[in-house]
Amino acid sequence: DTGNGEQLYECPMCSLTCTNIQILEEHVDLHLQEQNFSEGGNIRDLELAQRLQTEEDKWQRSEEEKREREEFKKLQRQYGLDNSGGYKQQFLKNMEREVDRGRMQPFDYHKRKADMMECLAFGIDDGKTKTSGIIEALCKYYQDENKDVRHVWLSTGVDHFHSSLGDRGWGCGYRNFQMLLSSLLQNSLYNDCLRDTTLIPSIPKIQSMIEDAWREGFDPHGASHFNNRLHGSKAWIGACEIYSLLTSLRIKCQIIDFHKPTGPVGTHPRLFEWVLRYYSTDNEGGAKVVCTSKPPIYLQHQGHSRTVVGIEEKKNKTLCLLLFDPGCPAQEMQKLLKQNSDGTSLKLLRKFVGSLKEKQYQIVAVDGVLSLEEKAARCHASQVLTSEKIP
Repeated sequence: DTGNGEQLYECPMCSLTCTNIQILEEHVDLHLQEQNFSEGGNIRDLELAQRLQTEEDKWQRSEEEKREREEFKKLQRQYGLDNSGGYKQQFLKNMEREVDRGRMQPFDYHKRKADMMECLAFGIDDGKTKTSGIIEALCKYYQDENKDVRHVWLSTGVDHFHSSLGDRGWGCGYRNFQMLLSSLLQNSLYNDCLRDTTLIPSIPKIQSMIEDAWREGFDPHGASHFNNRLHGSKAWIGACEIYSLLTSLRIKCQIIDFHKPTGPVGTHPRLFEWVLRYYSTDNEGGAKVVCTSKPPIYLQHQGHSRTVVGIEEKKNKTLCLLLFDPGCPAQEMQKLLKQNSDGTSLKLLRKFVGSLKEKQYQIVAVDGVLSLEEKAARCHASQVLTSEKIP
């Protein structure tokens, strides 16, 4: 009340005073309209933000799935599981490339193709990458060496096999199996186990032999990794596949897992000590050079495998492994057959503790023959556990 009888009306939202009730109502309506518009705008902004976030999340999921598919394809290519063909296809493709580059004559291409097809038909290796007689040459060299080697233990005779046009980049596991088998075939202890394998099998044949082992029940987990199929692929194999194959042939072997470094700077002295015990047990004595009856050892690490054919003990007590590498070509390995007095060619084989610094190593070591009952027991056990861990 203004005191002169005039009625005043106050806005409940902003305290504005009006003298007319209709004006006040219009004023309050404006407030309400502004509030509704503001709230509606906030709702629209929220909906837009949520929609944008949903679209962003969907895009990110799509990109992640795309990256995962690309990574999976890359791994399939890396491990030979991309259905791009196997040994035969790679052999022919690489020979065609050699012809295109003028490094091979068409006549040689057709001859080598015919030879390759014949070997594959019979399931035998063509022997073109093989070097024999190295262990015997090493034994002779060490007899005369008087510098720094105190003792050396060598495995039984082993042929070296290197990768060819058909398996370059993925065949090391198969080539190391061929090396191991070449030694076992020279040992009468394994005659009965290997009566069906008198010649070194080709890589496709080895793939079929591993598939046979899987069908017997060996390592179902590993078999599923390869979809139970190796033949016709460029699939890499490792210690578990070698173990399954050997055991299926009734050859007694074990996997030893060196799952972490045991020395300074990521080294594995326990691995070297294990190899020394393997070769020197039952072969101790004063002789400097010991040509043992022990087969070579399959040595695996991430991405590559090699064959241990012996071990040196230096006069200062350090140990040095002697390794056959499938990546080393025959012309280099043949230098070991004409070993000169200073032993420079031995650099191809020698690996000291500081040279093996991968995070993990596995070895497959052969030690005798299994009975049928022992083979069945190991088949069952392989379905649960296939490796012993070194603490």
